[in-house]
Amino acid sequence: MRIGLGLPHYGALATVDSLVEVSRAAEAMGYDSLWTGDRLFVPVEPSDPYPGKDGVIPPQFGTFLDPLTALTFAAAHTERVRLGTNTLNALWYPPVILARTLTTLDILSKGRLDAGFGIGWMRDEYTAVNVPWTGKGARLDETLDLLEQIWTSEVVQHDGPLFTVVPTPIEPKPVQRPRPPILLPGFSPQAIRRVGRRADGWLGVGAPLPALSYLWDSVRREAEAAGRDRGDIRFIVRINPHLSDEKADPEQVPDHGTMVQLVDYARSLVDLDVDEVFIDLGQTTTTSAEVLDHAGAFIEGVRAG
Repeated sequence: MRIGLGLPHYGALATVDSLVEVSRAAEAMGYDSLWTGDRLFVPVEPSDPYPGKDGVIPPQFGTFLDPLTALTFAAAHTERVRLGTNTLNALWYPPVILARTLTTLDILSKGRLDAGFGIGWMRDEYTAVNVPWTGKGARLDETLDLLEQIWTSEVVQHDGPLFTVVPTPIEPKPVQRPRPPILLPGFSPQAIRRVGRRADGWLGVGAPLPALSYLWDSVRREAEAAGRDRGDIRFIVRINPHLSDEKADPEQVPDHGTMVQLVDYARSLVDLDVDEVFIDLGQTTTTSAEVLDHAGAFIEGVRAG
């Protein structure tokens, strides 16, 4: 099982020094990947509750570096780790511009990009970028269609409900051929169906193992229904813990718990055929030293198992 680490690109850790220090140290520790997410702002009175148990948006989200710029910066200070988004809110960006930016990152990193796309959860952000809140699923599908064509076709031509591209060659192409891996999240039947039909990986979140197992089985069934090999889809699990010195109730893990509990949870994911687990420490640390201390304990503990 591969192990990844969230980049310090939001909250108090969103600094140049933290990005450089954590990127280099994570690669030296043996981490396989570095990850960013996507957030525009935290309104005084949000239109929608945070999709967590208490519905409160983490205060750290009020400071957020651009996820792709942060990954590009990390690429310049590393050589081996893969660079992923979990997730990039794809609908905020015109697909042609998004394709160019992602292609640039893949080229500058020499083919290390994993492109994870989401649709977000807060209407206020959609209003700010002048993108309709309704019809998100259809917009994502057309965005993915256009990205696929830009990355794989010599001449791109698209005439869809939302976007039009006249016949034109679009260069350069990504280093990874036929294109960078596309990863998608989601728990609804529609989202699971989309993952099974067209994604290279499913982006899950830390949850009780029975729930994760059920959803993963659903993804693989949808893949088979679409005529795909279920083994072609990767299973990636993100953990966003709040670390504590005292043991948490088992029902609270991995949202809360000690490092030992988090390590035990991560080890247990092997039984679900999880391909990769990554830990984001941005909500439980305030310094690079804390991040690296916990990151070292996490990878050492998981690898020891």
